[in-house]
Amino acid sequence: MSEPLRTDANTTTTAPDRPELRKAIQEIVDSGFAGIQLRVHDERGTWVGSAGVSKLGESAEPPTDGHFRVGSITKTFTAALVLRLVAEDRIGLDTPADDYLPEFGLDRRITVRMLLQHTSGLFSFTGEMYEDGTIVPGGIAGMGQGWMDNQFRTYLPEELVRMALTEPARFEPGTDWSYSNTNYVLARLLIEKATARPYADEMRRLILEPLGLTGTVLPGASPEIPEPHAHGYYGYEDGGRWKVGDTTLFNPSWISAAGDMISTSRDLHTFFSTLVGGGLLPAPLLAEMCTPRPTPLPAMGYGLGVFVERTDDGGTILQHNGGFWGWASLMYSTPDGGRTLTGSLTSGEAELDLAGLSEAFEKAKRRLVEEVFGTRPTDGDGRAA
Repeated sequence: MSEPLRTDANTTTTAPDRPELRKAIQEIVDSGFAGIQLRVHDERGTWVGSAGVSKLGESAEPPTDGHFRVGSITKTFTAALVLRLVAEDRIGLDTPADDYLPEFGLDRRITVRMLLQHTSGLFSFTGEMYEDGTIVPGGIAGMGQGWMDNQFRTYLPEELVRMALTEPARFEPGTDWSYSNTNYVLARLLIEKATARPYADEMRRLILEPLGLTGTVLPGASPEIPEPHAHGYYGYEDGGRWKVGDTTLFNPSWISAAGDMISTSRDLHTFFSTLVGGGLLPAPLLAEMCTPRPTPLPAMGYGLGVFVERTDDGGTILQHNGGFWGWASLMYSTPDGGRTLTGSLTSGEAELDLAGLSEAFEKAKRRLVEEVFGTRPTDGDGRAA
């Protein structure tokens, strides 16, 4: 069922300067972000740029070839890896996840497909917000000083899953949609069970090495990030005082295969354009990946590790973004992989609470999508870890 890999990693075309993009990224920095790096590939060639600062208190701009924490974009890599293993007949897409992971006592109706599509109903170990506004915390100290105090703690994937299973399911398997980081930690564990190899080894074997993604790292429990890189900052209120903590170095084991990867804008472009362009998966599995399940948002659905978004001109954009304390990441493409937008933003000293920062990120994404794709999403956008 497998097909040869095809990649455009050797693309060298350079686009002329894009003043509209330079203006856009500067205005995004002016809205409260510390810095941004952006890469655009389209019919005009390749354009890269950055704005703001790489580190607070210094003047250097973020490196345009810098490493950054990609957050939930990791989910697209994890889903692609599962589907590569489906192509090798190592994993069954509609097999109960319990067949691979009986130690958790999962509902037998939950399939591998439901994990990748967020239709399992499983509670997210990072916490949940319900339709009535009720917030149920997860097992991770996820806000303010509590998170800063635990940023170097190591969590095991099994520990994260068991945190989630102490809470009731949100709905019956397959009957609704809810974004849950638990799904992708389970995906990591079933990869390891099905192959008897570490998740990181399989990711390198089937995704990173074939595509030449030399800037992409699976850090495990290491807090380090390769040079060059910008710095991320987390602003929060503690005891009535506004604090800004440096979140460049932290142990990402708390999010595991749902959001722990480090990459570059070049590697994200190569990965996503190759994936959606048909160079990584057999055509039937790529079609499965890009077929959305409708969500309560009328303009967007979720496939298997990818958001499928309608635009106001009747077109489609495939995307997955990511974000957590101090970092946000972007990965967009046309369905044929011919036009992509990839990059990273870092937050800074602006006194924006989580809601304010999320709103600023939404505006930034919309502005960039409109500039690059000449259209805008009709409503809504993707969530991040």
